[in-house]
Amino acid sequence: MRTTLLRLAESATTRPLSPREAAATLLPPIPLYRQLLRSHRNLPPEMRSLGDVYVKSEFRLHKDVTNPAHLIGFLSQWKMYLDHMPNREGGDFYRGKKLDPTIFEKMSPEQITQLHEFLQNTKQVWKGQS
Repeated sequence: MRTTLLRLAESATTRPLSPREAAATLLPPIPLYRQLLRSHRNLPPEMRSLGDVYVKSEFRLHKDVTNPAHLIGFLSQWKMYLDHMPNREGGDFYRGKKLDPTIFEKMSPEQITQLHEFLQNTKQVWKGQS
């Protein structure tokens, strides 16, 4: 049987997505980038500044990545971060969450170094407020 463009464009399933599955769907890079920066508008100024700089630098660093597995991982992690951000001003204050030990174990030494640098930078921001 020959596949047609219509057949290729059909959904793999006829049942609707559950809310969890819908939240897990990936966004294209540019709309995701824009939504991340918009979500930072609801943060305190210091957190917004740090978050904006970090998002911009990460997206610049991954601009030329061509490995599909790496791109899917990158976009899905940023989408999960976006899903945890407060939706509106005056909403739930974002406090972050603990890093899952299994994720930490899978990190490369370069990623652990980057995480440590990020931790040090956030500590400096909060020390400046005290």
